[in-house]
Amino acid sequence: MAEHVLDLRRAELHRGHRDVTGGWLRPAVFGAMDGLLTNASLILGVAAGGGDSAAVVLTGSAGLVAGAFSMAAGEYTSVASQGELIRSEIEIEKAELAASFEDEVQELAEVYRGRGVSGDLAEQVARQISAEPETAWRTHVREELGVDPDDLPSPLVAAVASFTAFALGALVPLLPLLLGVESAYVGLAAAAVGLAASGAVVARLTARPMWFGAARQLVLAVVAAGVTFGVGHLAGVGLT
Repeated sequence: MAEHVLDLRRAELHRGHRDVTGGWLRPAVFGAMDGLLTNASLILGVAAGGGDSAAVVLTGSAGLVAGAFSMAAGEYTSVASQGELIRSEIEIEKAELAASFEDEVQELAEVYRGRGVSGDLAEQVARQISAEPETAWRTHVREELGVDPDDLPSPLVAAVASFTAFALGALVPLLPLLLGVESAYVGLAAAAVGLAASGAVVARLTARPMWFGAARQLVLAVVAAGVTFGVGHLAGVGLT
C-alpha cells in the first residue's frame, strides 16, 4: 500500500506540462473572440442602420473573409518579425561571447548570483557553461533575453490558427442568416452563446473559473455591440 501511494506521488511530481510556447493559443483565442465579436457587431450595425437581409449577409460574409485574411497576415508578420529580432540579438550575443568572453562570463555569473547562487559557485557554473560554445550562447540568450532559441513560435502556425479561429468565430453570427433566418438578432444570440462558450473554454485551459471567462467575454461583447448599434442607428437615421 505504501509503495502504491509513493508511485502515485511520483506520478504527480513528474506529470507532463502543457505546451505553453507553441505560438498557437494566443492567436487562436484572439482570432475566435475577434471573429465572433467583429462580425456580430458588423451585422448588428448594418441591421440597426436599416440594411435589408441581403445587405446584412453581404456585410457578414465580407467581414468573415477580410477579417480572417487580415488576422492571418498580421499574425504571420508580427511573429516572423519577432523571430527575426530574436535571431538578430542571438548573433549579437555570439559576437559578444567571441569578443568579450570574460565579460560575458561575469555577466552570466551575476545573473546566477541574483538568483541566490553563492559568488564563487556562480562564477564556476558560468565558466563551465560558457566553455562549450553552443551551450554558451544558448544559455546566455535564455538568461539575458528570456527566450528559448530552440523553441521560437512559428509564424505559419500562428497565421493558420488565427485564420481558422477567426473564420469559425465570424461564421457563428452569420450562419443563421445563411440558413434563411431573416432576423439578425438570432445571429447575435448565437454569437453571445459562442462568446460565452469560448470564454469558458479558455478559462478552463488557463485554470480560471469558467463562469469568469464566460462573463468577461459577454461584458466586452455587450459594450462593443452596443457602441456599434448606436453608430449604425445614428447613421441610418442620418441617411434617411
